[in-house]
Amino acid sequence: MALVPNWSAGAAVTDDPTVDAATKATFQRLADAVFTDRTQALVEGAGKAGTRHTSGFSGSVRLSGGQTREQTSALDQLRDRRSRLARLGETYGGGSTKVTLDATRVTGRHAKVDVTENTTLSYDKATTKGPKSTGFQAHHELTFTADRHGTWQLTGIRDTDDGYLAVNQVAKPAVAKVKTAGDDDGPPSAVRSATSWPAPANAKNFSASGYDYQAMAAYAAKYWNTYNPAYPDFNGQGAGGDCTNFVSQSLKAGGWKHVPGYTNDFHKWFGNSDIQSDSFVGVNEFSWFALSSKRVTSLANVYQLDVGDVLQMDFNRDGSKDHSMIVTYRDRRGVPYVSYHSTNTYNRSVASLVASYPSAAFYAYRT
Repeated sequence: MALVPNWSAGAAVTDDPTVDAATKATFQRLADAVFTDRTQALVEGAGKAGTRHTSGFSGSVRLSGGQTREQTSALDQLRDRRSRLARLGETYGGGSTKVTLDATRVTGRHAKVDVTENTTLSYDKATTKGPKSTGFQAHHELTFTADRHGTWQLTGIRDTDDGYLAVNQVAKPAVAKVKTAGDDDGPPSAVRSATSWPAPANAKNFSASGYDYQAMAAYAAKYWNTYNPAYPDFNGQGAGGDCTNFVSQSLKAGGWKHVPGYTNDFHKWFGNSDIQSDSFVGVNEFSWFALSSKRVTSLANVYQLDVGDVLQMDFNRDGSKDHSMIVTYRDRRGVPYVSYHSTNTYNRSVASLVASYPSAAFYAYRT
């Protein structure tokens, strides 16, 4: 659950005006190469061994030995993900990554660099009948160390968004969390959804509820990477993540009405620039409110999701949910696509999530 608003997500490093432009450009080029290699590892016919963008660096900047091994491992895992996705009927025909440098700080032989990654992957037209592309925006902090010859080596990469759901990001190992007295201590419990394909038919009635599901999807499309200033931004710097806040805003845009009351009462749901209920911004609290208020029902399978529905994930399967997403598209094959904050992503297929996080628990809600 988000606790303290953060108005400058991803800006952990204070820019040092004494760092010259050539040094900054050197850092930026290597960062761009690292994340371009990871994107290309997901593209059919690209990203093969020996074609790395990072392998061409020499002289003033390069990967350290440790980071070279990290990159090799990451590319191997991403190629494996590409194979799993292909078996689910999804392939990417092309991809592009652009990294911009946000801030640089150099202290002696050490440097920290903040960058923003913008990546787009195009869905292969031969294998999907859905949207043309998926995209995301992610923030990273890179650590460089200079050797005695003055060569900068990239020694570390840290993702600074409150989330690790970028399409080209390697899944972090599951670490069991210690549950506290407040974890999932309120009814009702959500029903875990199956991830098998194909799913039993469960068509959505778009007129029964009176909500405007296309307005929900349109809101998500507008603000997936440019946050609405009418609400706080909870992404980055330990603020807890903006995913549920974003989902709640989208649902509100489609007609969900406020239920005012105490912020910690999960039967209440409200949010604006000044105050938000726990259920508006907290993953588990949202589930409790949505189910207890009958605004949602649980779906048996994630592939039954449709536009305006909500998907949540529990990465560690410990019963405490970690992430919320809203469905913004469903293709003719029946594959839903979700958009979310932390890390900012638009139209990522549910098949990609299932292939990327096979050990996670999924919870699908019909709104």
